[in-house]
Amino acid sequence: MKLLVAAAGLSLAVASAIPLRSDAPTGFDNRSNGVVDDATHQADQAKFDEVEAIADGLGPLYNAQSCRECHQNPTSGGPSQITELRVGHRGPDGRFRNADIPIARGKVVIAGRTLVNDRAICPNAAFPDSEIQERVPETETIRTTRASLNLLGDGLVEAIADETLLDLARQQRRTTDGQIHGQALRVPIVEAPGSTGVGRFGWKDQHATLLSFSGDAYLNEMGITNRLFPDEVTTLCNTVAEPNDKPDSTGLADIDRFARFMRATKAPARDTLLARTAKVRTGSALFDKIGCAVCHVRTLSTAVAGTTINGGTFKIPPALGEQTFHPFGDFLLHNVGTGDGIVMAMPEHYGRDVYQIVWKAFSLDSLARTQNKVRTAPLWGVRLRPRLMHDQASLTLRDAIVRHGGEASGVTQRFRKLSRRQQEAIIEFLKSL
Repeated sequence: MKLLVAAAGLSLAVASAIPLRSDAPTGFDNRSNGVVDDATHQADQAKFDEVEAIADGLGPLYNAQSCRECHQNPTSGGPSQITELRVGHRGPDGRFRNADIPIARGKVVIAGRTLVNDRAICPNAAFPDSEIQERVPETETIRTTRASLNLLGDGLVEAIADETLLDLARQQRRTTDGQIHGQALRVPIVEAPGSTGVGRFGWKDQHATLLSFSGDAYLNEMGITNRLFPDEVTTLCNTVAEPNDKPDSTGLADIDRFARFMRATKAPARDTLLARTAKVRTGSALFDKIGCAVCHVRTLSTAVAGTTINGGTFKIPPALGEQTFHPFGDFLLHNVGTGDGIVMAMPEHYGRDVYQIVWKAFSLDSLARTQNKVRTAPLWGVRLRPRLMHDQASLTLRDAIVRHGGEASGVTQRFRKLSRRQQEAIIEFLKSL
């Protein structure tokens, strides 16, 4: 009973801290949320959708030829069924170690990453005898897949003040007597060397800004080097000058356009027809009552327009400032019993020079504590996902709910104690999100 009251108290506390404002726009119409005009947004989307070729710098190791390939349901920027493969192993001291992946018949070892790319650009006509395909060696015994994430509405997520997320983590600990304790992880801001922010993007909250996220993905998912990540994963089979991503006539590179595209996307829209039904309204109340909303926070708000964030590199525009939105997530890391045992690889996510920079308020110990944690999956748009959880191993909403353990074990137990009809009401509510 105490936890039930605490859970309800958390929701009320969060709600009371949010000023009454109009909701941020939602929809899947490919129109801008106001950050830029529609024509600019559509031009940015064209870059997001663009298929890369070897001449553009694709590879040598990669997973996809465009951003859209992994982020497209029901439109560009949404999630997909595509997963990426990550592996690693434990050292003699029991601590996680990044993978060592041999290529070129064992002559070269890819290190400093946990990602294993599924595709390679050679053998090809220019390099008929080259063999660089990555495969998982038997020594890498920690293995997982991770689902492609929704990016729609992420401009709002980027504009959440760090202190809002830190306060949320503190409230969770206080109101649940420490049973639920989200971790707000400070991570490097790649475009502002030395600066850090509270991570919110990626399954491990590895990035705090959309530009860092874009540069990381362009290199590691498509093999396109850029000003933030100028070093190829391997030079084998590579013939294109670095960095591959060059500014256009407006002075913007592709990673700038990707970030602007995401900032201008509308948040995922609800099923308004289903949301009006009595069953969904009942399920919504039960969702709060049993404590789901402690982590799947209904409503958050952004910082004031004009606030400078991202290590001084970005100013929140009016379209993103003081906006209320409904992600049904806290963007914090939690151990809910499904963690994959992998710690993010710093050279992979922050560049090869990461260890040569002193990062403000960044702790390697805090990074190590993320091993069995994942970011709370925001539930906006969950109705459009047929495969659930970070590894897509849960195929029904009920499967996903009862799979929660660890910090969420008390909530899961309360769900199990509900009547079948009450459980179905919660599931119907989730289908409306």
